[in-house]
Amino acid sequence: MTFELMIFDWDGTLMDSVPRIVSSMQAAARDAEWGELSPDAVENIIGLGLPEAVARLCPGILPAQSARLRERYAHYFVHADSTPMAFFDGVEARLLRLRHQHSPRLAVATGKTRRGLERVFADTGSAGWFHASRTADETRSKPDPLMLAELLDELAVPVSRAVMIGDSEYDLAMARALGMASVGVGYGVHNTDRLAACEPLHIAQNVDELFDWLEATAVKAAPAALR
Repeated sequence: MTFELMIFDWDGTLMDSVPRIVSSMQAAARDAEWGELSPDAVENIIGLGLPEAVARLCPGILPAQSARLRERYAHYFVHADSTPMAFFDGVEARLLRLRHQHSPRLAVATGKTRRGLERVFADTGSAGWFHASRTADETRSKPDPLMLAELLDELAVPVSRAVMIGDSEYDLAMARALGMASVGVGYGVHNTDRLAACEPLHIAQNVDELFDWLEATAVKAAPAALR
């Protein structure tokens, strides 16, 4: 099986941002007077859009309190939380090698907002690595497969020629719902058993294993303009 389009989740797959997400969400919940959230509970909802994540994390939360929590989360994540956040070791070099030596199309499908993704693109200089992207606020949140369908349509790639790569069951369930192949990464938020239940083609336990697999299955795509 070979692929000309490889679609990546962001948080927990390419970027080691989970600790900041957890600490920012915990601080936001306290500010919103919801109470303490455990790290495991926050990690469980990473990958969902922010409204969907808060609804699942805080069942029964009132609309005003939810809005307050989301506003405070954005404040902490962008401005007030200094928890380090960077690409996992090896991601940058391996992504660039994949792109330049094997030439598949690359895309991002993330639970971030468009504003949040553009911010991290600018901070890391990575916007030019990808041909297209979708965020949860401009389409439907994972595990709904709409963002994948939109990426396939934009890049004119059949579902049989694309693969979704992610660290959560939401990523892999989204792909399965569309009949798209998937690859799990075992170093992110959901454990191997949860990923395996979504029947990915492979589960990689580290960055090098992931990109070795992707390089072995990549085919040169037809020319396409970058973002």
